[in-house]
Amino acid sequence: MSDKKIFENYIYDLIQSLNGIDYILVNEVVEAFIHQITNKKNIFLVGNGGSSATPSHSAGDFSKELGARTICLTDNTPSVTAWANDVSYSNIFKGQLETFIDEGDLVLGYSGSGNSPNVVEAMKFAQSKNSKTIGITGNYLNKGPGKISKFSDILICFETESMER
Repeated sequence: MSDKKIFENYIYDLIQSLNGIDYILVNEVVEAFIHQITNKKNIFLVGNGGSSATPSHSAGDFSKELGARTICLTDNTPSVTAWANDVSYSNIFKGQLETFIDEGDLVLGYSGSGNSPNVVEAMKFAQSKNSKTIGITGNYLNKGPGKISKFSDILICFETESMER
């Protein structure tokens, strides 16, 4: 496939993904953020693999631009590796949340497949602590939004098979 065709396919899929967004859900996300900021509640961000960079970047932007109290749990490398080594990789975020989360906080989980065990465990734990959860995922390999959907109060699922989008 030529470079031009790859680029054209990328742009086409990106446009289709954006056109498929449910903007009512996006508005719910905005309202949830406004609530957290107004009430000085924390927003925890988690993601696995390539999706661990997105929450890091988002946390910085949300804090700087919106004044949100954001904490990206992927950025705490010593804690991540300690939980992975001493307990299990699937508990790297849940373990941190056990220390930091308060009722009414928000957890925003990014997972391309929607099935990252560590993200799913964090979302499940957050709900057990009466915290709001927002999942962002894709329809990876046409398998739907994955397990994250069961633990997301709000779910944004991009209709794309591309992990990059």
